[in-house]
Amino acid sequence: MELVNTGIEGLWVIKPKVFADNRGYFLESYNKNLFESNGLNLQFVQDNQSLSHTGVLRGLHFQNPPFAQGKLVRVITGAVFDVAVDIRKNSPTYGNFFGTELTEENKWMMYIPEGFAHGFLTLKDNTIFSYKCTNFYNKNSEDCIKWNDDSIGIKWNFENPILSEKDLNGKPFKTFKSEF
Repeated sequence: MELVNTGIEGLWVIKPKVFADNRGYFLESYNKNLFESNGLNLQFVQDNQSLSHTGVLRGLHFQNPPFAQGKLVRVITGAVFDVAVDIRKNSPTYGNFFGTELTEENKWMMYIPEGFAHGFLTLKDNTIFSYKCTNFYNKNSEDCIKWNDDSIGIKWNFENPILSEKDLNGKPFKTFKSEF
């Protein structure tokens, strides 16, 4: 397993070693010792999974303290363009984002720490997306930044994504007040 620095503190792309043969494949999707040796002392308390079709955009979501969540995300089947936006107000990379494709073929993962808004655009039908979370879901602390906010500048490269009501009504980044 290789942890790749994204250039934004705390945000990692994880590339597992995949052992493939005529039977299929095997990979290690989490290793506490490896994560800890890279300064990631995490305790996961909740796993989530979603199914989405091509063109579904979920995000940019986060939970405010004290229910903020770190997330280890990956695609089981299908593909997504996965994005994390730094919303830590005292961070030198505040407002910056990192995005990459997570696919069933590359089997990459991303660790998104507390203090980031997260979203993804589904690139294939029947995409199954998995999240390991460091805190429990709390409806009263959830929040959303507008997915296509010009001041962030994410290039989703998809016209007219399918959005939830919450995502349609996300907050503009410039008026959003970070609690991180």
